[in-house]
Amino acid sequence: MDRKIKIIVVSDNHGFVRPLEKITERCQDADYFFHLGDSELPKQMLKGFACVRGNQDYDPELPMRLRLTIGSHHILLTHGHHELFMGSTAGLVQRAKEADCDIVCFGHTHVYTDKTVRGVRLLNPGSIWHCRDATPPCYMVLELDGSEVYAERVNYTE
Repeated sequence: MDRKIKIIVVSDNHGFVRPLEKITERCQDADYFFHLGDSELPKQMLKGFACVRGNQDYDPELPMRLRLTIGSHHILLTHGHHELFMGSTAGLVQRAKEADCDIVCFGHTHVYTDKTVRGVRLLNPGSIWHCRDATPPCYMVLELDGSEVYAERVNYTE
């Protein structure tokens, strides 16, 4: 029997290090940590995170996109600023289909999102600094259990 895989997904902390430290401290049981860009930190300060570059990141060592295979899932990590256009997620879905991915984790909007479009699960953890929909700062706990995908919003508090 496969075991559940726990992934902590964060985005858009915009230079604030404390939320990253607190979340990694709280979630030591996680198998993976993803950062979806706009950390505004050099890659060496993101140790332990699979991370991508956002539109406010300038470290050339950070990739624009990252494709990972975890269990039976193919996951695309992107900040999303190149794929989102006028609120449409069509570019994210297209990029996922091109990369043969069933899950896309993206940031940029600062709004928690969990929806499926054309068979692609689109997941955005919101922002651990400031959400743009007047909700508290947050991150995502993602669990993969065989073919099942569970996502949970967690409000970030000190």
